Amino acid sequence: MTEALSSKRVFRVLDLPLGGMTCAACAARIEKALRRLPDVEASVNLASERARVELLSERTTPGEVVKRIEAAGYSVLPLTLEIAVEGMTCAACAVRIERVLQKIPGVEAAVNLASERVRLRYSPGLADEDEILAAITRAGFGARRVEGASREEEKARRREIFRREQRDFCFAALLTLPLVAQMFVMTGTESMSHDFLPRWIQMLLAAPVQFWLGARFYDGAWKSVRGGGANMDALVAIGTSAAFFFSAFVTLGGRHDLPVYFEASAAVVTLVLLGRRLEGGAKARTLEAIESLVRLQPKIARVERDGRMIEIDAELLNVGDVFIVRPGESIPVDGDVVDGVSSVNEAMLTGESLPVAKKTDDRVFAATVNGEGLLRCRATGVGASTLLSGIIRLVAEAQGSKAPVQRLADRISAVFVPIVCVLAVLTFTFWWVRDGVFSQALINAVAVLVIACPCALGLATPTAIMVGTGRGASAGILIKNAAALESAGTITVLALDKTGTLTRGDPRITDFLALSPEVDAERALFLAAGLESGSEHPLAKAVLRRADERGCAPPAVEDFRAHPGKGIEGVVAGRRLRLGSPEWFSGVDFPEKEMNLWRGSGKIVAALVEDGARPLALMAMSDPIRETSRVAVARLRAMGIRVVMLTGDNRVAAAAIAEQAGIDEFRAGVSPAEKSREIGALRAGEGNCVGMVGDGINDTPALAAADVGFAMGAGSDSAISVADVTLVRGDPLGVVDAIRLSRATLAKIRQNLFWAFIYNLLGIPLAAFGLLNPVIAGAAMAMSSVSVVSNSLLLKRWRAFEGEGLQKE
Repeated sequence: MTEALSSKRVFRVLDLPLGGMTCAACAARIEKALRRLPDVEASVNLASERARVELLSERTTPGEVVKRIEAAGYSVLPLTLEIAVEGMTCAACAVRIERVLQKIPGVEAAVNLASERVRLRYSPGLADEDEILAAITRAGFGARRVEGASREEEKARRREIFRREQRDFCFAALLTLPLVAQMFVMTGTESMSHDFLPRWIQMLLAAPVQFWLGARFYDGAWKSVRGGGANMDALVAIGTSAAFFFSAFVTLGGRHDLPVYFEASAAVVTLVLLGRRLEGGAKARTLEAIESLVRLQPKIARVERDGRMIEIDAELLNVGDVFIVRPGESIPVDGDVVDGVSSVNEAMLTGESLPVAKKTDDRVFAATVNGEGLLRCRATGVGASTLLSGIIRLVAEAQGSKAPVQRLADRISAVFVPIVCVLAVLTFTFWWVRDGVFSQALINAVAVLVIACPCALGLATPTAIMVGTGRGASAGILIKNAAALESAGTITVLALDKTGTLTRGDPRITDFLALSPEVDAERALFLAAGLESGSEHPLAKAVLRRADERGCAPPAVEDFRAHPGKGIEGVVAGRRLRLGSPEWFSGVDFPEKEMNLWRGSGKIVAALVEDGARPLALMAMSDPIRETSRVAVARLRAMGIRVVMLTGDNRVAAAAIAEQAGIDEFRAGVSPAEKSREIGALRAGEGNCVGMVGDGINDTPALAAADVGFAMGAGSDSAISVADVTLVRGDPLGVVDAIRLSRATLAKIRQNLFWAFIYNLLGIPLAAFGLLNPVIAGAAMAMSSVSVVSNSLLLKRWRAFEGEGLQKE
């Protein structure tokens, strides 16, 4: 038996991440389900939530394994992968790679031509990393996985490619210059039989340009054709080869009655090389946002070990380690202040230029700069778990995503090269049939091939997205994907939560009224604090802060329950208590005079009630409006956006805050579920694109229901996880900036697409009608993609609002 087991042959091994397991019984159930499949051995690890599945033969496929796990009530979690691709030269290459990858079951891929990256999600079992890399390689491209450790290697590779392209262009220019100079010297010469340079010298100058420095075009064309498509390399290779070989035939055959076009073939190759060099430099500038964020990561940390302070690599810090930050130094990791008082410049993360005061228990973040004080901090987030690492990851994902507006360009790019080849053949046929002059027909067809440029179409959207998301990150606006960036610019209605969004989210108890002769104010506060100790609501902080100020230690709470939009309940000191909106307690009488007075000034009123019927206390909390809220609302309305406030507060209190913020339209007494329905109602309006801004767990359904969700950076993790845009600064002006940035980015995308389409729509007919020399066509083609990238780079001039809404210029 042992020998049989040890000698078994494993056909394939699957390592599957699982979702939905809660206990050992789940693991056993999955194992049992999988072992019913023929020739399958399975082992499920509950701790790592993974399954190792061995397929002993081809009788069971990976797809059947995944289906069996899902049939058992569990899921196989998808994995993400980022791949660096070498050899992409135009949009047709990107489209072909996407098509190749999407033929693999369980794979969703998005190719970014500008960054030369593929981001994809795949289902383990249906696909694996090796299969994906092999598919890209078979399509004629180089592929390798991108990892954090390889970032420096990638930069070195890009520098080497840039140097090689610069060298190739210089050699090509030196060889081409005499040919182009001859073209200008011969301009106006009626006879074609008197060349400024002997034709055999022209051929010797053009041959190295065509076959040595231009070898990349033949290589790229062959790989694209072998992969089942055609790209810009194919157009350049066919066009320049036609011009060169015709000229070589004329030269070697001694046909002095026919012209030669060595200058055209060499000049086109040289100009395309120049375009590639300029385009590469411009594309590198679109990646500067991530590079600048990476450079922020501190390398050294000072820690306390055995009573001594030593310097260590920041990557070696662990959660719980105590580290020291001296004045003027960068904070190495995220942490909490243990001791010390200082101010910290967080501009690199939030875009806010004013330093933020820090004291004991305040949070600090990696890469921010300490001011004048010495801080002792305890690490809470290290490595990939810091806020900075999360920002870098989010920006990279957003830059790698694809905007809906790019779909049209992708569809055109997929058929662009074959259509151009057909047009070139038709052009050649037309001119040869009409005039009977082979050379003129050939050169016009070459011009059609050379001027066509799918690159500009492929770069129009991703370059603008990359610059836009990078600018957003530097201003504390984290955009989850390109679709969110596109949608934010089309918002017509914006709904804002009140607490923590328009207000500071830092409420304080201003009034406290005991209502029972048996329970005085101090005892009522003691009970309320115990009940709120189980809550994460912002109002809970106000109660607990008041108790702490009075030296009251809150008791433990039992059987705690939260009722979204109403309040909380639980058992404290043997009493069944409820704390929430007075409207929650039907049939209970509260002093109307005090309630109306408090609410009239915009305060939040809460009642403490025992056994659902006996009132113990009434309290009022003030949550001041943010200084920038009124400015933000005014700017939103000036941008043509309808502003609506949603709140669970009483109508009187809501009206007071709405008036302070300059909002005319609001919905009061709205529960979390009703907020979601309100968003749905707003979306139902004709042509409405609705945004929602919130910060709490109770805003999560509404954020998910909106076309674009904005989460305030100081909000709950659940709100941030479902939102499309996170505002690190937690300022309402950030919403204005996000929409402005989206509109600016959309404007650049539209400009890029317009010029890319117009360039081809005008250039190809001009070349077909014989109105463009191939050299001029090659120059125009080389500059088209450079102009698109350069136009996107103009987004770097975008600036966020500062202070009272004044724009930095």
